[in-house]
Amino acid sequence: ASPAQKLVFNRVNGKRPQVLLQQVSAPEECYTLAHEENVRFVYEAWQQVEQQLDGSRSGESACGPVQYVEKTPNPGLKNFVPIDLEEWWAQQFLAKIENCS
Repeated sequence: ASPAQKLVFNRVNGKRPQVLLQQVSAPEECYTLAHEENVRFVYEAWQQVEQQLDGSRSGESACGPVQYVEKTPNPGLKNFVPIDLEEWWAQQFLAKIENCS
């Protein structure tokens, strides 16, 4: 399946909009040492889980993490398609523009 198409917003005829909004500079994000340690811990723990899952799939390990798979899938979810949030936000943005015009 080909990837979903994304909306790209280009300027009309290369012109700038008549009203320019002032750019608000966001303050730089500061991370504490504790935050960085937590991120590193979660990342390393997840890497171990993925390695163990890969090992159990290839038959290397008899115990370890188990990936959940439904034994009897819900028939109501047979045609479920996850939402593309980027596309949804783009549609909301376009709808606001159209309503303001």
